[in-house]
Amino acid sequence: MAYQGPSYGLSRECLLKSQSKFDMKLGLQALQWMRVITSLPLEALNPEVGFRDQFDFADCLKDGIALCTLINILRPGSVSKINETKAPFKQRENLEMFLKGCELYGLKGHDLFQVNDLYERKNLYMVVNCLFALGGLAQKNHFNGPVIGVKVANQNKRGFTKEVLNKGESVIGLQSGTNKGANQSGMTPYGTTRQIYMADYR
Repeated sequence: MAYQGPSYGLSRECLLKSQSKFDMKLGLQALQWMRVITSLPLEALNPEVGFRDQFDFADCLKDGIALCTLINILRPGSVSKINETKAPFKQRENLEMFLKGCELYGLKGHDLFQVNDLYERKNLYMVVNCLFALGGLAQKNHFNGPVIGVKVANQNKRGFTKEVLNKGESVIGLQSGTNKGANQSGMTPYGTTRQIYMADYR
């Protein structure tokens, strides 16, 4: 990861706001789900200390190996080759392949994170959200294994007959009021003189 100097001003505020959205409890829950499915250890860099903060969470996943293994189990063949080298561009490639695999699996674009969100440790809560969304989609796709997140609902399309649709035309309009007469007719236009009549007090 390239060294990034300290943030100041608005950049620092945005960074702190993003970091405050990360829930370590949910992050560890997502890691446990991945451990069970992939059979990978997914430990902190220092197992004796364990996961201290969200940056340990990021360092555990940033090489993309566990994520690619996960999507290959959920959707076999999503990632044809998982890079196991420590070269940064290969690790980024793993993350990109994981995200593409998620899209092919059916995950929506707004549930995905950007490569830099994880690799540069910027918006790590997005990574957790993505894993929970992926777990919910796996339930919908009948994955036979551990589950996480809320199951994505199936589409419930309704088909109305022409007779039912025609009944809607018999409803009286303007039931909640009317805007009839809501215009400026009869009002004095702005800027014109007003007629002032003297009162007769006799």
